[in-house]
Amino acid sequence: MAAQPMWQLWRLGVFLAAFAPLVAWGWQVAVNAAGPEPGRYLLLNIGIGALWMLLLTLSLTPLTKLTRWKGFALIRRQLGLWTLAYATLHMLSYALFILGLDWALLGSELVKRPYIIVGMLALIGLAVLGATSNRWAMRRLGKRWKPLHKLSYPILGLVLLHFFWVVRADLGEWTMYAAIAALVMATRLPPVARTLPTLRYRFNRVHRRVPS
Repeated sequence: MAAQPMWQLWRLGVFLAAFAPLVAWGWQVAVNAAGPEPGRYLLLNIGIGALWMLLLTLSLTPLTKLTRWKGFALIRRQLGLWTLAYATLHMLSYALFILGLDWALLGSELVKRPYIIVGMLALIGLAVLGATSNRWAMRRLGKRWKPLHKLSYPILGLVLLHFFWVVRADLGEWTMYAAIAALVMATRLPPVARTLPTLRYRFNRVHRRVPS
C-alpha cells in the first residue's frame, strides 16, 4: 500500500508527458507559429505522435523483461489508449482540415490517396485493441486475449506503410522509424526474448566488479 502513491504519480507523469505534445502543437497554432498551413501541421504531427505512442507501447514488454521493473507494465494499457487517442485525433484532423467535413469528397480522396485506407484499417485495429484492453474483456476472451492483442504487430506495419506512402519523397525520417520498429519487433523473437532477462544479471555482475 505504501507504494501506491508512487505508482499514481508515475501514471500521472506519463499522462502529462503524453498530453504535453498536444498542448505544444495547439499553442504553436494559436500563436501563428505553425507555418502557412496549421491544419496540415497538426495532421502530420499528431500522426507522428501516434506512431511514437505505438512504438513506446510495444517497447514496454521487452523493457519489463530487461529490467523487471513493474512501472513499465503498469502503463502499458495507458500508453495503448494514448496511441488510440492520437490516431483518432489524426483521423479527425484529416476530416476537419483536409475534407472540411465534406464527406462527399472522401470517395475521390480514397482513389487518389489509398494510404488513407491503410490508415483507417490501422485505426480500426487500434479501436479493437482499446475496446478489449480492460479486465472484463480479458476475462471474457480468456486465452484468445493475447493472440488478439498481437494484432498490434500488423497494425505497426500498417502505420509504417501509411507513413511511407505519405512521405515517400523524403524517406530519411521514415527509415529512422522503421529501424526503431525493427529493433522493437526483434525483441519479440524467441531467442532474443529469452536473452533479455539474463542481460540484467550480466550487467549487474559486471557493475559489481567495476571498482568505485
